[in-house]
Amino acid sequence: MSDTRDLPIIDTTPGKPWLWALALGLLSATGFEPLGLWPVALLAAGLFVVLAARAPSWKRAAWLGWLFGWAHFTLANYWIATAFTYQAEMPAVLGWIAVPLLAIYLAVYPALASLGARLVVRKGADWAFALVFAGAFVVTEWMRGWVFTGYAWNPFAMTLLGPFDRPGLAALSPLLGTYALSGLAILLGSAIALLAMERRWRVGVLVAVLIAAGMYWPGTAPREGEIAVTLVQPDIFQETLNDPREFANNYQKLARLSPRVPANGDGPRLVLWPESGMVFYLRDGYPQRYYDRTTAMGSPDFARRLLGATVGEDSVLLTGAVDLEVGADETGLVRALGARNSVTALAADGEILGGYSKAELVPYGEYLPMRGLLEPLGLSRLVAGSIDFWPGPGPQTLDLGAQGKVSVQICYEIIFAGQVTDRGARPDYIFNPSNEDWFDASAKPQFLAQSRMRAIEEGLPVLRATTTGISAVIDARGVVREYLADHVPGRIDTRIPPAASPTLFAQLGNILSLIWAALFAIAGVVAMRRAER
Repeated sequence: MSDTRDLPIIDTTPGKPWLWALALGLLSATGFEPLGLWPVALLAAGLFVVLAARAPSWKRAAWLGWLFGWAHFTLANYWIATAFTYQAEMPAVLGWIAVPLLAIYLAVYPALASLGARLVVRKGADWAFALVFAGAFVVTEWMRGWVFTGYAWNPFAMTLLGPFDRPGLAALSPLLGTYALSGLAILLGSAIALLAMERRWRVGVLVAVLIAAGMYWPGTAPREGEIAVTLVQPDIFQETLNDPREFANNYQKLARLSPRVPANGDGPRLVLWPESGMVFYLRDGYPQRYYDRTTAMGSPDFARRLLGATVGEDSVLLTGAVDLEVGADETGLVRALGARNSVTALAADGEILGGYSKAELVPYGEYLPMRGLLEPLGLSRLVAGSIDFWPGPGPQTLDLGAQGKVSVQICYEIIFAGQVTDRGARPDYIFNPSNEDWFDASAKPQFLAQSRMRAIEEGLPVLRATTTGISAVIDARGVVREYLADHVPGRIDTRIPPAASPTLFAQLGNILSLIWAALFAIAGVVAMRRAER
């Protein structure tokens, strides 16, 4: 291959590479929703790979990787800042400080990928570096999903997700997994950048056309399901969720959108209510004062029967709720020691058919890490209340009889690839209740995109019921069948799309992505050895 180190497309003179790294990091974040500028994101990532490949040392490569990552994650996560406007105990401006501070940590992962690739591949072996970097990037994205409880938001694979009516190149995720799809996205961007630098225009245009064709490929024909479902979006604003004066009004919004006779005919029906929409305590055993705060009747039995009667006969309700962990404190007073962000399944007669507690909690949102150290400094968690939420045991499959088998993933949990189902008890569909009114509007299409990716890689439909939007019915191809836009109250009456056969990813999980990471790295080493002959 021709030596392109002296081509002026990227100026690598002293003082310039750090500016390129920052600019390319920002541009690479434009591939995520709501912008969806995937060609820009791929090319920016590819140009960064070339920049890192030509770094004079492993230290410089790591530094450039960190700068790229800091800019990338700062822009990609700016929506978090809005959440601080709902916490009276902390100033709203803290949110705009928190985002770049979080990016300082997240940038470590692309820095590690750059470091690893540069240690393996000599300077100037651009194609070999791209392959090894892609493999290292897969590993670091996987690590980002679990180190320090994990923050898997916006893996780079999301840039390959197609429009609502087609999966795009994300259709490959059942064979790769999300993290390996991120590595493939890096390789595609690198190939375009390198082919352009080598002036191999015909091959470069061919690669670009194939990528575009894959992004707009319609995929397979849809199939229709059998289980009737009513999915409710009440448009309950964040400011009113925990206001006792609004509890009755919020319930009425949900009830009005949940008619007893479904619009799509008779027979067993599933009714889906969002996270945070229901304030009633539904389980027995709490001190009476807790029940008195949420319902005038002061009885969990009354609350359960009320909700069951609301959806009516032959229906099962899945509703977000809060469960309490009650015990004696250090003074001997019996009180709530912790809470669980839960979903409860209720029959029409008010019987509890099962439940699920959120396992992947949001740090600083649902619990305050190092509370003893941070609380005296004036920091608090973002969710209202003084007690922390406790995590549940992890993915579970609830058998609802005629309404099928469901895996519940509450809000943020849906972003964790390979952690959304119990692999020993495959469900028929995934229910993702959520409350996203905490965040800037751009977070909502990003949440929807994450749900679509889980549907594709698992081969399972995903049903999203949110307080304010975007609620949706997503089939096993990742296609959005129906949806309710942001802040549009309404409901969707339809049938749950059928599951596909278990995908390779559904069987192997993230080990599949790590296998691909090894293959990328091995290919890079082989390419480097051949170039040295």
